[in-house]
Amino acid sequence: MNYVVLMGRLAQNPELRYSRGEDSIAVANYVLAVDRRGRREEQGQQTADFLRCIVFGRGAEFADKYFRKGQRVLVSGRIQTGSYTNREGQKIYTTDIVVDNQEFADSKGAGSEANEGAGNGKGAGERKPDRNVSEEGFMQIPEGIDDEELPFN
Repeated sequence: MNYVVLMGRLAQNPELRYSRGEDSIAVANYVLAVDRRGRREEQGQQTADFLRCIVFGRGAEFADKYFRKGQRVLVSGRIQTGSYTNREGQKIYTTDIVVDNQEFADSKGAGSEANEGAGNGKGAGERKPDRNVSEEGFMQIPEGIDDEELPFN
């Protein structure tokens, strides 16, 4: 069985693209920094793995809209390996996570703190309150949206 569950922080904002053709589909890529359990930083050794994640369809659009660098997210999916030949004729091997499910792993407040200074153009104290968020931190679903349009069950 090829199934993986990972929790880590986004190393970059997701990049959204659309496939070519009549029935184009959204494709988002992002890098997830996952800490290596039980490892200590010793003389510059890497203590995290940086894994490229690929998500399709509504999940891709959701990631592009809501995920930001520094946020902690939980993803599940499968590992996919592949290879290609680059312009110099060298064979390059790839390992990607094809995401089936993704969700926030931090509370709203914790995610906001991680995003300050993460390239969102807003510094401390400059954040405007979101009118679409309740006091409990849940986003209000706009009128006219039915359950099938939501990116989660």
